[in-house]
Amino acid sequence: MKFNFFSILLIVFSSIFIACSDENDTNNTFGRLKVQLTDAPFPHDLVAEANVTIFKIDARYKGNVEIDDQMTDSNGMTVETDSDKPFVVLMEDDIKVNLLELTNGVTKTLVDIDVPVGSYDLIRVYVKGINVVLKDGTSYDLNVPSGSQSGIKIFIQPELVVDGGLTSDLLLDFDVSKSFVAKGGTANINGFNFKPVIKASNLSTAGTLMGIITEKKGDVLVGLEGAQVAVFIADTLNTTTFSGVDGGYMIMGLNAGSYTVAVEKEAYKAQTIEEIQIIAANKTVQDFELVLEE
Repeated sequence: MKFNFFSILLIVFSSIFIACSDENDTNNTFGRLKVQLTDAPFPHDLVAEANVTIFKIDARYKGNVEIDDQMTDSNGMTVETDSDKPFVVLMEDDIKVNLLELTNGVTKTLVDIDVPVGSYDLIRVYVKGINVVLKDGTSYDLNVPSGSQSGIKIFIQPELVVDGGLTSDLLLDFDVSKSFVAKGGTANINGFNFKPVIKASNLSTAGTLMGIITEKKGDVLVGLEGAQVAVFIADTLNTTTFSGVDGGYMIMGLNAGSYTVAVEKEAYKAQTIEEIQIIAANKTVQDFELVLEE
């Protein structure tokens, strides 16, 4: 089959874990916020690195706790306003990430901070230093259209709710196939355009699909690398990923519900399974065995 030059990341950006900061008071005004970054396998054999430097992350606060100077001073928290709406600054530090190193459930923690309890409906991610390096050493620096000034805006639907003593999770899914567009086509690359596309999934209402793609060699099943796993809901493509070196795959941040999953690899017969159930805050395991085309 033919692959897009860049596959869906996938699963990119991130998951967020929030815990209570005061074990003795579940009704306190702060919860714990941890932001992690993840990515999906990168299938193209010409690409060695896809680098992004994240230097700031903030979140729009819509809760019922009044944020005042005393609260910010005691917690070391920074709050900025945009159109009279408060944004809690979660991180201000240069963190360079090669997205190709974060595959199939591997994550990198970006934020670990106390934040006011309540709801958050928007995350802004500020990026710079976008860079793609091919395996022959050719390097391309990409322009950032707005991510370095106003941040990449990612809406959270439903809103992320932080409660004292409870945990809320958010996954930021960075779609590389749409975000990094090759100039000149895959046969004659002369640069890239950067058009960031990121989806937010609330993991309290979402689940994970994982498994292993195999083929039979003799009487033994062995992992099959580079098989494309496409997830559909109501005949609409939701996301894709590729199996790793051991044949394993993992897709996080799928909303609870029923999905159709199709697995393909060049020279193999495609396989499709319908009505795979994803359960909120749980892992669904679905393995596939591919057979060579005759």
